[in-house]
Amino acid sequence: MRLPSLSSLLCLAGLASVPVNAYAGDDPNIKSIPLRTHSLSPPYLDSDFQSRWFDFGGDTVIRADKYIRLTADRPSQQGWIFSRVPLTATNWELELEFEVHGSGNLHGDGFALWLTKQRATQGPVFGSTDRFEGLGIFIDTYKNNRPGVSFPYVMAMMGDGSTTYDQAHDGKANELAGCSARGLRGAPVPTKLRLTYFQDKSLTLDLQYKTEDSWTNCFTLNAEDTNIAIPSVAYLGLSAETGELSDNHDIVSLKAENLYALNRNAGSKGSDGAKGGRSRGGSSSRSGQTESSSWSWFFFKIVLFFGACVGGYFGWTIYRTKGRSSRF
Repeated sequence: MRLPSLSSLLCLAGLASVPVNAYAGDDPNIKSIPLRTHSLSPPYLDSDFQSRWFDFGGDTVIRADKYIRLTADRPSQQGWIFSRVPLTATNWELELEFEVHGSGNLHGDGFALWLTKQRATQGPVFGSTDRFEGLGIFIDTYKNNRPGVSFPYVMAMMGDGSTTYDQAHDGKANELAGCSARGLRGAPVPTKLRLTYFQDKSLTLDLQYKTEDSWTNCFTLNAEDTNIAIPSVAYLGLSAETGELSDNHDIVSLKAENLYALNRNAGSKGSDGAKGGRSRGGSSSRSGQTESSSWSWFFFKIVLFFGACVGGYFGWTIYRTKGRSSRF
């Protein structure tokens, strides 16, 4: 019998060590796997000063030890960064750390997070293209003409590929959901955005800007009430724009994770939990410990099996070598 090569065995054994994390919503039935293809962290660039998974352009500047600056605090700038491959996970969570800051009392215009069919196209909507198809999350820091709303204002828009963004009224005609976030610009704590999506079920946006490790729910949308069908092929992007007024729009990090349920019943619980923003219940602690032990034992058996195969391969190789030597 022909045994697999050592490199094949080690590669297979490595699959067993893929990190599986607890879901940030504390639901023991939901687990997450990091998506490196859609995540950003210092130094952002490879050894050849390129990014394997992202393209960037416009006025974007990358400082490897600190941030990706989409726009500097100067007028009439536009910058963007987009993933090279689409985000195809059905359920996912994005956690973005950013900083909006600058000099003076007047500032603008803001930045956006995108999940759209279009990619890497500079334009008039916070530095990216208008008439997009997919989801746009806008962090608008300059008030044009929208009475009764405090700025910065965070809102979601679902584009159909033909509808124009209502720039004159700060997106009022396009708003899917939104919230005021006074204090977000120049906040004393790390500012973060967390977007959680369960396909055909819910979309939740949480913000951190008041107190560190304390999240404020901006909105939660349910599929039965609102159209939240993100295209199956959608690219992840970030863009920013300044006009006569300006700001630094800095991206510190972006963490993307694929969410999945341990079983079918868990999937239902996870979906229900998502509808309420964050699930804080679920199974009992004993059940969670049992599931954790089952997974740990499963991965241990896989590693043990491949370890035995590797040991057998080495033993067989040594035996064959000794047999050849004895002939001489």
